[in-house]
Amino acid sequence: MGVIRFKIFFILFLMHCCSATAQVGSAGIPIPITDTTGRADVIIASKINNENDIVDVARNIIHPHTGRRMMTGEVKSRKLRVSVVPAAGYTLQTDFAGIVGGNASFYTDTSANPSTMLTSITYTSRTQVIFPFLGSFWTRKDKYNIVIDWRYLYFPSVTFGLGGHTALSDGYLVNYSAIHIHQAVLRKLRKDMYLGLGYNLDYFWDIKELNPPANIVTDFENYGYDATEFASGFTFNFLYDNRDNPINAHKGNFVNVVYRPNLTIFGNTATWRSLTVDLRKYINFPAGTKNILAFWNYDWVSISGKTPYLMLPNTGGDPYSNTGRGYIPGRYRGDDMVYLEGEYRINLSRRGIFGAVVFANAQSFTEQASKRFETIAPGYGGGIRLKFNKFSRTNVAIDYGFGLGGSQGLFINVGEVF
Repeated sequence: MGVIRFKIFFILFLMHCCSATAQVGSAGIPIPITDTTGRADVIIASKINNENDIVDVARNIIHPHTGRRMMTGEVKSRKLRVSVVPAAGYTLQTDFAGIVGGNASFYTDTSANPSTMLTSITYTSRTQVIFPFLGSFWTRKDKYNIVIDWRYLYFPSVTFGLGGHTALSDGYLVNYSAIHIHQAVLRKLRKDMYLGLGYNLDYFWDIKELNPPANIVTDFENYGYDATEFASGFTFNFLYDNRDNPINAHKGNFVNVVYRPNLTIFGNTATWRSLTVDLRKYINFPAGTKNILAFWNYDWVSISGKTPYLMLPNTGGDPYSNTGRGYIPGRYRGDDMVYLEGEYRINLSRRGIFGAVVFANAQSFTEQASKRFETIAPGYGGGIRLKFNKFSRTNVAIDYGFGLGGSQGLFINVGEVF
C-alpha cells in the first residue's frame, strides 16, 4: 500500500490500525484536525464524532454496542503511532496480489505538520515484487520538509509502443528490475509555499522484451533498446499547497513543479532534462454541501535530450500511478504528456460513510515522427466511496473506468485518486 498508491480490492483490518487517538490515514498521511486551539477544535471534533467509518462498523460487528470512535485531545502527540494492514489487491497491471503494508506517524513539534513513514511488500500473480519506502518529515513550524521516495521493483509489465496511434493489440511484456532513490529538502518561503532541492537516481537492469511482435522492429527497439537504463540528477522543486486536507480536500489549490536536469557529470551517458507540473483545484459545489468539484492537470514533458524509454512520460506514470483511469498503466507513452481530469464527488449518507463520484479525463502524447500532439484518448466512469478513516477523511475509492478501443477496468484506491 501507499507509495505507488496500490489499488486495494479487499482489506483485512487489524483493529489497531485506526485507534481513537491516531489521526492516521490509510494512505499513510496523518492529518492534524486543526492548527488552532479553543472553540474551533471543539466544533471540528463534534462534527467528526458524529460521523461513521468502516472501522466503526467493523468494531461494532466484532464487539457489538461499542459505539463510534471519538476524537481525543491527543492530536499532535510526539508518540510514534504504527499501523499494519495485510490485504489482497488487484490492478490491471498486476492482476491479483498479496500485500503487507505499514505506516508510522509522529509530530516532531506541536507547531509542525505530521511526519510520516510508509512501507509495504507486494507479491503478485505475475511474479512482480514491489517494495517501497516513503517518508515525509517536517521540522519545527514547518520550516523544512524532507521528502524521500525509495523503491525496489521486479516488474514484468506491458508496453504498447510510442504515441497515441497504438492499439491494445500492440501490447507485449517487458521484464525488468529497478531501483528508484528520490529525495528532496524543501524550505518554507511563506505560508503554504515551499522551494527546494532534491536528487533522483533511477536504475533499470535485466530489461528484456519477453514476447515482442514477430518480424517487426518494436518502438522500444527503434527508440533505443538496452539491457540497462540509468538516470541521475538534481531536482529543483516548487510547492504551493493550501488544501484543507491533502488526503481528501474539500477546498484549496495544489501546485507542484519539478525540474530535473540529468547531466553527464552525474553519470548519465547523455544529458536530458524533464519537467513535471501538477495542478489541482477543489471547489465546494453547491456551497454548503459536502459535494466537491475537483480538477487535475498533470503535464510531463521532455525538455531536451533523449529520455530513457522506461522513464518516458506514460499513462499511470505519475508518483501515485493514478493518471488515466479507464486504461492500463503504460497504455500510452511518449516524449511529452498532457493530462486533464475532472471529478464530481457526491456525499450520499447523513453520517458520511457512503459517497459516489463521476469522472472524465483526457490524455495526449506527442508522436515520435512529428513531435506533435495528434490524438486525444478520453476516459470516463464512476464509482463509490466508503469512508475508511473519518479522522483523516480517508476513503476507499472503487471506480470503474472506460477508454478507447474497448479498454476498461476496475480501479481501487485507499484515498482519493487526486
